[in-house]
Amino acid sequence: MARRLPSTHPAGDPRVESLEGLGAAVRNARAQARMRIDDAAAFCGVSADVLSRLENGKSITTDRLFKVLEGLGLEVLVVSREQALKFRDVAQQQESE
Repeated sequence: MARRLPSTHPAGDPRVESLEGLGAAVRNARAQARMRIDDAAAFCGVSADVLSRLENGKSITTDRLFKVLEGLGLEVLVVSREQALKFRDVAQQQESE
């Protein structure tokens, strides 16, 4: 049976506050790239099991996390909470335009 791609969701708030939120962001990026999980995992240099664990909010090692983020064109940005809220506001404003 052919695997279906997950549906995509608008970007919304770029902040991630939990493993579940990180997994949802990664799954959304993969869906926007129109990649099946096994293809995306191979492209990122991790197993499909690792990518599945991440997308389902389970912990994985940091080195594998960075491989996935790099492979899907995602970045980690460490900023103060105040700066994060400003980024969120800008992202929401751009989304509404």
